[in-house]
Amino acid sequence: MKIWPGTPYPLGATYDGSGTNFALFSELAQAVELCLFDDDGAETRLWMPERDALVWHGYLPNVGQGQRYGYRVHGPYDPARGQRCNPAKLLLDPYAKAIEGDVDWDPSCFSYRFDAPDKINDSDSAPHMPRSVVISPFFNWDNDRHPRTPYNETVIYEAHVRGLTQTHPGIPADIRGTYAALAHPIMIEHYQRIGVTAIELMPVHQFVHDSHLADRGMRNYWGYNTIGFFAPHNDYAAAGQRGQQVQEFKAMVKALHEAGLEVILDVVYNHTAEGNHMGPTLSFRGIDNPSYYRLVDGDPEHYYDTTGTGNTLLMRHPHVLQLIMDSLRYWVLDMHVDGFRFDLASTLARQFHEVDRLSAFFDLVQQDPIVSQVKLIAEPWDVGEGGYNVGGFPPLWTEWNGKYRDTVRDYWRGEQATLAEFASRLTGSADLYEQDGRRPFASINFVTAHDGFTLHDLVSYNEKHNEDNGEDNNDGESHNRSWNCGVEGETDDLDVIALREQQKRNFLTTLFLSQGVPMMLHGDEIGRTQRGNNNVYAQDNELAWVDWDRARDYEFLTSFVSRLTKLRSEHPVFRRRRFFRGHPVKGTPLEDIGWFTPSGEQMSDDDWDSGFAKSVSVFLNGEGIREPDARGERVTDSSFFLLFNGHHESISFTVPDLGAADRWHVVIDTHAPMVDDADERSVKTGEAIEVQARSVLVLRQAF
Repeated sequence: MKIWPGTPYPLGATYDGSGTNFALFSELAQAVELCLFDDDGAETRLWMPERDALVWHGYLPNVGQGQRYGYRVHGPYDPARGQRCNPAKLLLDPYAKAIEGDVDWDPSCFSYRFDAPDKINDSDSAPHMPRSVVISPFFNWDNDRHPRTPYNETVIYEAHVRGLTQTHPGIPADIRGTYAALAHPIMIEHYQRIGVTAIELMPVHQFVHDSHLADRGMRNYWGYNTIGFFAPHNDYAAAGQRGQQVQEFKAMVKALHEAGLEVILDVVYNHTAEGNHMGPTLSFRGIDNPSYYRLVDGDPEHYYDTTGTGNTLLMRHPHVLQLIMDSLRYWVLDMHVDGFRFDLASTLARQFHEVDRLSAFFDLVQQDPIVSQVKLIAEPWDVGEGGYNVGGFPPLWTEWNGKYRDTVRDYWRGEQATLAEFASRLTGSADLYEQDGRRPFASINFVTAHDGFTLHDLVSYNEKHNEDNGEDNNDGESHNRSWNCGVEGETDDLDVIALREQQKRNFLTTLFLSQGVPMMLHGDEIGRTQRGNNNVYAQDNELAWVDWDRARDYEFLTSFVSRLTKLRSEHPVFRRRRFFRGHPVKGTPLEDIGWFTPSGEQMSDDDWDSGFAKSVSVFLNGEGIREPDARGERVTDSSFFLLFNGHHESISFTVPDLGAADRWHVVIDTHAPMVDDADERSVKTGEAIEVQARSVLVLRQAF
């Protein structure tokens, strides 16, 4: 087979309709072999003929989609100097657009001998490795368009591709747990019913099931163990793994876009699946270890780790930065996704050691005409020194607001001295985001996420119960800020059950009526439980999957979520594009927001500082929305009173006379066992209304 010189760009395997160009970066390599595999697994090796600007490249005519391939890199193997080339190891292409198969963890996948770690292992790993696959880039997108929902109108639904649909009885069994199932009409109907506008998918980049999990008969369910930053994970495809996963993913995006739903990817660019110095050689390590990974200064045999996974990508190397930016652009331009949530994003800002908002990565994102225009969400922390950076990311970015989660949980479980911070989180966390010019929607608000308790478990367990993980319950967060309402775990006590359901409604009402962008965890709307396990990262089974049989029992909760998202959608006062000022609104005597005690008096400094205070009412002036919306139209809205009672007894709230309205209708009462019970209730200005213990009452101005 004759190989032509080809071109050094683009990197990866690029099919042009007549043949395929292969290009691989390696500064360390002395020679590179391109390895082709036929349907029987027979291997053909070809020397890459050209090297330009540290990129090895060649072109093969008549080689096209579905071709399996990999690389063998010849170069120095000297771990003490950080050099780990080993041509006995078949390597995945870092730019592979599709990957077939999985690692089976044979000892040959490691470059050292288990019985003598200082000796090189020259066993061939090819029979035990997945293969990179050449794909066709062609797909009929028709008139597909990004929905481009404005941030302040966005409602995010965090979901797992397999876990969301694996048990759904309305989806054909042969596609459950796949990309196709995620966009099935019955799922789209559900998304639209609960009012979400964006599906945020947990990792779909090709990932590896860790060897220590495989040894215990478990799998990496969450997927935060990436090995291919361009390839959709093959195990989530119903159609096949020879490139069909790419077509299926695109079809999923197209269907969701047609329904007006955005697709956001949870991406893991901070580390790879190759682990620490005792990990396998699967791709990057064998291609150019010191270029791809951050090594310990003065001890390059070991890896500098701020991720807790064994390695960290070297965020100051130009080819690492190029890899990440090329990957982001590919997912936007070729796969049509609408944004990204960056796992452990503080690590991406560590150009050297400290987290630096002026790092090269942020500069590249800021100036990129493609990536800068999609939704960018940071998980603003890592496990390294100085890694917690909520509120510290540049103006282009939004952030998972961990302080929102912690404060709201503390308030509703009755912690002391939380009222003032609760007020700040409810109104968009201006203390975190306003100083650098960001808006309320810089705050991605959430109460639950994949990492931690579900909403049901948050109100049912005081302690984590992770025994099924096989780590003696030592894994997972121990400080969950949860409250079991008096009984640990499931119970038949009707009073406890009623209180738990009320607490769920309290959390959801707070979440959806807060300024910022709400994010809900999949299954919370149907009472999903993990039986107290707050770390199901390895539980690819019924414990972690959404149990759709519960949907019948929690129909009222699903309806309540729908009611909240509809209220938010219809009333811009709950999704302002600017922070409240606390100043009179032009043309009216009323301020845009007001805070009052239950007696109807304005809150004083002493009221805010009372550690025992658990109750407050908030006036939201609908006239204060006199600002252009995303379409340039000036809007006004109804005014609202939100009455929060976090106390363990009912409290009588007096509605103060602000001149805004004579009568107020109850539109949400979290104490009402059926959400429609509140429809006919109303209160006059100056009158008192009873707010039950641990509940929220939402009043709307009557016209």
